[in-house]
Amino acid sequence: MRPAHAPATAARGGLALYELYRAASRAAAPAVLLWRRLRGLEHPSRWPERLGRPSAARPRPGSPLVWFHAVSLGEGMAALPVVRHCVRLHPGLPILLTTTTLSAFEVIKDLLPDAVIYQFAPLDCPDAIESFIGYWNPSLILLMESELWPNLIMSAAEKGIAVVLLNARMSLKSFNRWSVRLGLPLVSLMLSKLSLVIPLSTIQAVRFQLLHTPPHKIHFAGDLKYAVGDVETGEKELNTIKDLQQQFNDRPIWMAASIHKGEEEVILRVHHELIKMHPSLLLILVPRHPRDSKDVSLTLKKQKFNFVLRSTKEVVSSNTRVYVVDTLGELRMLYKVTQIAVVGGSFLPSLAGHNFSEAAAAGCAVLTGPHVGHFYHMLVELWQINPLAVKQLTGEVELLEALKEMLGDSKALEARQKAAKDSYSIMSDGVVNRVWNLVSMFAVDSQQKRGIVD
Repeated sequence: MRPAHAPATAARGGLALYELYRAASRAAAPAVLLWRRLRGLEHPSRWPERLGRPSAARPRPGSPLVWFHAVSLGEGMAALPVVRHCVRLHPGLPILLTTTTLSAFEVIKDLLPDAVIYQFAPLDCPDAIESFIGYWNPSLILLMESELWPNLIMSAAEKGIAVVLLNARMSLKSFNRWSVRLGLPLVSLMLSKLSLVIPLSTIQAVRFQLLHTPPHKIHFAGDLKYAVGDVETGEKELNTIKDLQQQFNDRPIWMAASIHKGEEEVILRVHHELIKMHPSLLLILVPRHPRDSKDVSLTLKKQKFNFVLRSTKEVVSSNTRVYVVDTLGELRMLYKVTQIAVVGGSFLPSLAGHNFSEAAAAGCAVLTGPHVGHFYHMLVELWQINPLAVKQLTGEVELLEALKEMLGDSKALEARQKAAKDSYSIMSDGVVNRVWNLVSMFAVDSQQKRGIVD
C-alpha cells in the first residue's frame, strides 16, 4: 500500500518538473521557431502567430469563445465535424481553430464555416501561451488526440478554463516515455487538470488510466475519424468529380492513397502486372507528401509509364496509365471517383497506417497493408460489423491477388464496396452528438461555462 503522503509527494514532483520544462521551453522557443522557419515549416507571413501574436480580431471581447486545437491535417479533419456541430448548435458563438502544420492550414482553411477563425497554434512556451490565451480568452479548450502540452494545459488550469482531450490517443512509444520516473509525475499532473478525456479505444483508455488520469474523467463516445467522411461535398468539389469522371471515361480504376516514400515501388510493380490483364487500367497514385511527387515522377519516367500530374491540369488520355495527385486536400474527393482504394502508410515496417474510414464512407472497396498502428482498433471494429469491410494484406503478393479478384469479379467488388459503406455508416452514426454531449456534461460547469451552453 502506498503511503498517504504519496499523492502530495507526486504532485510536488510534477510541479518541480513542470517548472524545469517551463524554463527550458522559454529558452528554446526562439531557436525552435528559427529552425522551423529555415526549413520552410512555418507560414512565411503568419509565423508571428506561433508566438501568440494574433492576425485576426477577437470577436466581442469578454464573450465566450471555444478553442479547438489540432496539430496536423488528420487531426484537423477529425475536429472539423465537431466544429461544424458546435456552429449549428450555438450560432454566433465565437469559435477558434488552430493547427500547427502548413498542410493542415492549406486544406482546412477552405473547409471551415465562415464564422470560424483560423490561427496557427502558439509554441508551447510560457510567453507565447500567455499572450495567446490572454488575447483570445477562451472559455473552453478542445485538444485533439495527443496534444498534451504542459504550458498550455497548466496555464488554462490556472485561469479556470476547462480543457478536454478529444479522440485521445497515446502511442506505445509515448506511453513508455511518459511512464518513466522522470516523466510520470509531469504527465500525471497535466492529466489531472483535464476536465474530460474521450479515448478512441479501450487500449487508449487503459494507457491514460495507467498514467493516473482520474477514471471518472474518462468516457467513450466513438472515434471522430469515422465522422470525417460525413463532411458535406461542396459545389466546387462536385464539379471536380464530374470533370474527372469524364476524363476517366469509364475505365477500370484503382487508387493508392497516402503512399509513403518506398511504397510506390510496391504499388507500381503491382500496377505493371495488372495492366497485362487490363490494358486500359488507370492508377490514381496519391503520395502522402506532395514533395515526394518529384521522386515518383522520376521513377515513372524510368519505368516508361505514361503519367499525368494533377497540378499541371493536363487532361487524362486513353494512353495515361498513372494519374499522380501532387496536390493537397483532395483525397476525400478522389475516393468518390474510384471503386477500389488501397490505403498506404501500411506496407513498410517503419509505417503505422492511415485513416481508411474516408474510403469506406465513399463506398470504395478498401484494402490496407499489414502495418496499421493505432488504426488497428478501427480495423477490428469494422470487421466486427462485416469482415468484408476492409481487407488487410500481408504484402505485395496478396495485394496483387486481391486486386486481380476485384477487377475480374464485379460481384465480389460490389460486395466489398457495400460492406465498407454500410459498416462505416453504422460506426459513424451519432459519434459527433455523443462527443458534444459529453463535452457539455463534463466540461461545462455550474456557471454554464460563461454562456457556452444555454
